[in-house]
Amino acid sequence: MTPLKTRIIELIEATGPIPVSEYMALCLFDVSDGYYTTREPFGAAGDFITAPEISQMFGELIAVWLYQAWAATGWPMPVTIAEIGPGRGTLMKDMLRTLARLDPALIGSASFAMIETSPRLAEVQKQTLAEAAASIGWHEAIDTLPRQPLFIVGNELFDAVPVRQFIRAGAAWRERMVGLDHADELRFFAGAGSVDPSLLSDDAIDAPQGAIVEVAPARTALMAVIAERISRHGGAGLFLDYGHLRPGVGDTLQALRQHNHEDVLANPGEADLTSHVDFDALAVTVRAHGLDAHLSTQGDFLLRMGLLERAGRLGAGADAAAREKIAEAVERLAGPQAMGELFKVLAVLPAGIAVAPFTPAH
Repeated sequence: MTPLKTRIIELIEATGPIPVSEYMALCLFDVSDGYYTTREPFGAAGDFITAPEISQMFGELIAVWLYQAWAATGWPMPVTIAEIGPGRGTLMKDMLRTLARLDPALIGSASFAMIETSPRLAEVQKQTLAEAAASIGWHEAIDTLPRQPLFIVGNELFDAVPVRQFIRAGAAWRERMVGLDHADELRFFAGAGSVDPSLLSDDAIDAPQGAIVEVAPARTALMAVIAERISRHGGAGLFLDYGHLRPGVGDTLQALRQHNHEDVLANPGEADLTSHVDFDALAVTVRAHGLDAHLSTQGDFLLRMGLLERAGRLGAGADAAAREKIAEAVERLAGPQAMGELFKVLAVLPAGIAVAPFTPAH
């Protein structure tokens, strides 16, 4: 039994069942035993591999998009270029290299920011970026960034923000809780109080008994903070994650450890807990702040940004093994059976500003 599991059981014994969102927050962010506070989960030796770790092409194309967004908004200066939830720092490293080629002056004049809540991961990022020519600052929240135009990217950020779950029980919807069974093992239960069904998606009206709906107010709140900052001071944002383009019914909460799925309740603090992101809900929040929100699949976005062309240039003059590795990376990043369809993209732009591959909102 993990130390965190012991503490969660003691907590439930003392106060009763806890909501799924609280369980998820404890598993991921507990100060002493949380998943992200105690380990470096990324890469082949960790529990999962993110797009920047698959190929440098991902970060290069993200940088090109951010640069185009900066140009489309009038080359504002001073400017902050930031990454939120930056993992090991690989994406920012690739972005900085690409931006230095596109516009060397920008590297020297822009402020670069890493928004990271984990001191452990911040140290890893500092090592990754130790030789970067840019001025990079670390922040625990968006609030401490300079009050100036912000161009921000987040890759696999929102999936780790805790989600609430509701289950259809009789005529009512009840919050899904984590409690203890007769053997004092962690189990899911339906909470005592019912929830107003108007808070749920339209699909919930006809959902069958036992159906689960996920709502993520913490994700919406985070997007609202980002959108408010861009709306007030200018800038743009690009967010990539796995999820769906419209809300629906279903349990997407999952645990991942050593590249395999496991029981969500089995090893608190030892596995990554995530759920699919409702991109429609994030887009609604963006538009409520007077900004344009553009949605796409990751595959479509990367291909239209020139992934195949970039792969061809990287492979030119390379040996057969290197070319095969590049081809595999393209398939993983953009293939419909890999990340291409499962992962979605949300671009946040000032109203009426067009940045390829997105067309202006009407």
